[in-house]
Amino acid sequence: MPRLYNRILLKISGEALMGDKGYGIDAHTVDFMAREIKDVVSMGVQISVVIGGGNIFRGVQASLEGMERASADYMGMLATVINALALQNALEKHGIPTRVQSAIEMVELCEPYIRRRAIRHLEKGRVVIFAAGTGNPYFTTDTAAALRAMEINADVIMKGTKVDGVYSADPVKDPKAKKFAELTYIDVLKKGLGVMDSTAISLCMDNALPIVVFSLKGKNNIRKIIGGKRIGTIVRGNNDPGTKKKVT
Repeated sequence: MPRLYNRILLKISGEALMGDKGYGIDAHTVDFMAREIKDVVSMGVQISVVIGGGNIFRGVQASLEGMERASADYMGMLATVINALALQNALEKHGIPTRVQSAIEMVELCEPYIRRRAIRHLEKGRVVIFAAGTGNPYFTTDTAAALRAMEINADVIMKGTKVDGVYSADPVKDPKAKKFAELTYIDVLKKGLGVMDSTAISLCMDNALPIVVFSLKGKNNIRKIIGGKRIGTIVRGNNDPGTKKKVT
């Protein structure tokens, strides 16, 4: 099957793992994500994942409530490891070989992040889940996703969210919010749109790495995007076609 991308980085928010719950991990939601990833692996696409930890602990929110920021951020990084292990378990139940690599070393649970090893896992058809963000406080998992995507030479960042793209306002609160089919990096920065944080957007802009924002709830959305269907919102530069040459 023709495809636009050969190697992708999928960014999943921690909140997406909650499903309809208000907190924690919903097993049915994680299993759905695992099946969607398995479908992409069957296409021969190399896939890596960065997961947030907001369903368990949000470092920024804790710091606003008085906790020391660095400590709060490290706690948030540990939450991403919990989510990564949950997704790994779901993927392996579906027969998909998976490796979790953590930016904070915890060898009893997962591998330390090593760029060349991660690329080798991808080349062997394994799904690589990057946990613990960048390993540094004051950086979000959005920035970790941009950084890891560039380190492994990913063709695109695919950011799965609860809504079907980028809007001018929160579509849940504002029914008149306009959905964008396409944006430039500069548009996102100037308008303050909640695609990714400014550091992540700047990294992608400097390296011409496209970002596709789409709904994780839609069945086969990842496969459709890889196959060339326009779903969600694509963020790219003015002169950037936003897609690689089709490969087979």
